[in-house]
Amino acid sequence: MESVVRAAGLRGLPALVDSLGGDGAELLARFGVTCAAVESDDAVIPSAAAGLLLEVAAAELGCPDLGLRLAGLQNASVLGPLALAIENSATFGEALEITRRFLFVHSPALTVSQIPDPSGRPGVTGLLYRGTDAEPLPPQVADVGLGLFHRIIVLLHGGPYGLRSVHLPHAALAPVEAYTRFFGAEVRFGRPDAVLRVPAGLASMPVRGGNQVLRDIALDYITSHFPAPGQSVADRVHLLLARSLGSAPVEVAAIARMLRTHPRTLQRRLAAEGSTFDAILDDVRRAAAYRLVTQTDLPFTQVTAMVGLTEQSALSRAVRRWYGVTPRQLRSTAAVRSR
Repeated sequence: MESVVRAAGLRGLPALVDSLGGDGAELLARFGVTCAAVESDDAVIPSAAAGLLLEVAAAELGCPDLGLRLAGLQNASVLGPLALAIENSATFGEALEITRRFLFVHSPALTVSQIPDPSGRPGVTGLLYRGTDAEPLPPQVADVGLGLFHRIIVLLHGGPYGLRSVHLPHAALAPVEAYTRFFGAEVRFGRPDAVLRVPAGLASMPVRGGNQVLRDIALDYITSHFPAPGQSVADRVHLLLARSLGSAPVEVAAIARMLRTHPRTLQRRLAAEGSTFDAILDDVRRAAAYRLVTQTDLPFTQVTAMVGLTEQSALSRAVRRWYGVTPRQLRSTAAVRSR
């Protein structure tokens, strides 16, 4: 199956092409892309076409730093619904994890991850941006993608974030000064991967203005509307229940609505995977209860509500069924082990 990317990844390109003396709309049309698609949050285009379009534009316009220029015009909004979750994360580490898990919403051909520092320096970590083995990043795509990655971090941080250096897998497409001016750091070319080398402590830094409620709304929307490639129905139900527990109804009808299906259809699909809604709910409650009982000092009445039960006696019965002890005994045992 041909890989796709959101057309919004080209947002800003038509105007940039026009400013360089070309015809942005005509260039897009040659590759079957419309200006309306680029401004849409929903339209997708073949990944290969997007990459070729950028390479052709850079060559025809005599603008080898086209990818960097385009990245400078963009922000997280080109990622569609993923942007809201990223911008409202509590920390950069959380924003990176959300991006790692859900970048497939923008394009299944792209991945990001945190890796050990390629240069082996203490206190430094690498942020890797790459395509799949089947679809390595074309040079202009590497520039615009890593450039946007860097720009989003700058915008979330409110300024420079301590970038140590940048690795790119291709030779310099433009004068090196264009790269160092854009990134504000040394750029090394011909490396195995596209990487931002950043302070290891960046992950724990707070995101300015992050709002947990908005983040949760965005993640609920993403998980219910964009199943990960290969993700089972049981996995999706598990994730939605874990996010809803204690704050929203946990009935099968409520989860079915989130998945835009009928409750009976949901139950049939779970049965086909050898699971049931009740079994998944019990598993989610067990994990949440264990964490809240053993890792916090919350009153058991509050724990009861947070795992979606209505009476403390129900929590006691469930914990005894799961672990063979009362909640108080489970907490005491965990406290002894941690000493």
